[in-house]
Amino acid sequence: MSLVPSYIESLQPYVAGKPAEEVRREYGLKRVIKLASNENPFGPSPMALGVLAGHYRSLHLYPNGGYDLRVKLAELYRLSPDNVIVGNGSEGIMSTIIRTFLNDDDEVLTTEGAFIGFQVLAKSRGVPYRTVPYRRWHYDLGAIAGAITDRTKIIYLANPNNPTGTIFNKQEFDAFYARVPERVLIILDEAYYEFARDREEYPDSMVYRYDNVITLRTFSKVHGLAGLRVGYGFAHGELIRNLLKVKLPFEPGTLAQAAGIAALGDAGHLDRTLANNRGGIAFLTRALTDFGLEVAPSHANFVMFSLPGEDDVQRINEGLLRQGVIIRPLGGFGLPRCMRITAGTPEENTIAVSALGKMLTGRAD
Repeated sequence: MSLVPSYIESLQPYVAGKPAEEVRREYGLKRVIKLASNENPFGPSPMALGVLAGHYRSLHLYPNGGYDLRVKLAELYRLSPDNVIVGNGSEGIMSTIIRTFLNDDDEVLTTEGAFIGFQVLAKSRGVPYRTVPYRRWHYDLGAIAGAITDRTKIIYLANPNNPTGTIFNKQEFDAFYARVPERVLIILDEAYYEFARDREEYPDSMVYRYDNVITLRTFSKVHGLAGLRVGYGFAHGELIRNLLKVKLPFEPGTLAQAAGIAALGDAGHLDRTLANNRGGIAFLTRALTDFGLEVAPSHANFVMFSLPGEDDVQRINEGLLRQGVIIRPLGGFGLPRCMRITAGTPEENTIAVSALGKMLTGRAD
């Protein structure tokens, strides 16, 4: 008899984008551009870096569980700290949500090809994981609402969505929410919120402070703190109170919390990142469309495109790696004909498009 539950035995683990150093060694390259993991091409917030040294001498002490960051976020969003949770990235909070709220007879509902991190976490619980197909690379919220059963406990929605980059609008979400029972918990994953928040049609979840909605955001993307693992969430006090019972007591770490607090005040880094991203998304979308590829409309910091077949994805991915360009094949997400490319600096975007063009036209060495 196996010690490992069958649903864990069959689980496919999260496989991150290939590290640049590994590609450099494997292919004997001097220059490698990584545009696979939606990282900030400008690096961390300078203000966040500036505060780290001041905390080195206290690293022998346990962190305070993110209390200072909870207070800061509560002030910023005019909430009570009782409505805020912080953790080891938004995925850390997702894990806590799943452990807190899912019972053995519950089920999870979302779209096909959802964020792979959530897929792995949800499936690791061993409850049914049900999906609804995309509609033109967008969430089909009407179909998701229609798929709710008596067992549905959690609905996961990412807006903007990873890996497609698409969003659903206010009208779509309002119509959807009207059909969701109060007993169903909605996770609104807004990891890419900053890239879409200025769009009039975007339904910022802070407007929807419903009792059964949990908002998740992160410092990994626009603030450039992916290596420190710090994310946060907003919800009704009762939900937060129970999440705090299950959450690891000392997450996030001391440096992560300090960097997060500082990054919230770094308007210059934020503005520079958003301006660069607007240009990068426009450039990549135009170039990929000109190549004749099917391109999903992106409101995030990456662009997803599809190819005729899985073999094309493998061939192009290998060819790009040989040219020192790393982008993300999406087979692990459940989208085997698709790839995703992060918006980098203008120079990185130009190099990546040139390399991709060589592969698509058969001009690669």
